[in-house]
Amino acid sequence: MAAPKILVFPGSLRSGSHNARLAALACKELMLADADVTRISLADYPLPIYDADVAAKSGPPFNALKLKQLVCAQRGVFIASPEYNASIAPLLKNAIDWISVVRERDDPPLAAYQNRVFALGAASPGRSGGMQSLIALRQVLAVGCRALVIGEQVTVPNAAEAFDEMDQLKDTRAATQLKTVVQKLVDYARTLGSEAP
Repeated sequence: MAAPKILVFPGSLRSGSHNARLAALACKELMLADADVTRISLADYPLPIYDADVAAKSGPPFNALKLKQLVCAQRGVFIASPEYNASIAPLLKNAIDWISVVRERDDPPLAAYQNRVFALGAASPGRSGGMQSLIALRQVLAVGCRALVIGEQVTVPNAAEAFDEMDQLKDTRAATQLKTVVQKLVDYARTLGSEAP
């Protein structure tokens, strides 16, 4: 069976981002689990603030189309979500919103969020490990976008001290969570791939 294609990206552009480190580690774990991994940065797909009038008048920006097509080419997506004020980062929410309105040819609504599986992780300097952002992100994806989001997730508290010099997680609980999330993501992605026409 072909390796399932998995997209990985952090919802942060900050220099030294803990979630960029988590995304990089998720890529390593996914490759060990025999996934075909693509990692991106949202910095490579700059987008204006979502505006429904702009979308209706001139259509979604080209970068929204490129992101939507990239997501649609995958069977799974891993998002490392920073936590801003007990919710998800505006950058990440904006990308999700733009992708949600891109329609090509005979696409059904929310095409990019259907027929693939999403997995979530967060790293935060606080003690909750970004849990609040994952609650908000899960609602946006599962309820708002009608996406399949696996129940397992990874939270990395005290993220400034959470990674060793090899960028591995020091905390065995978080490291085990990540391996579990990765394996579930790959398993679901394989199942979806086997069901594809």
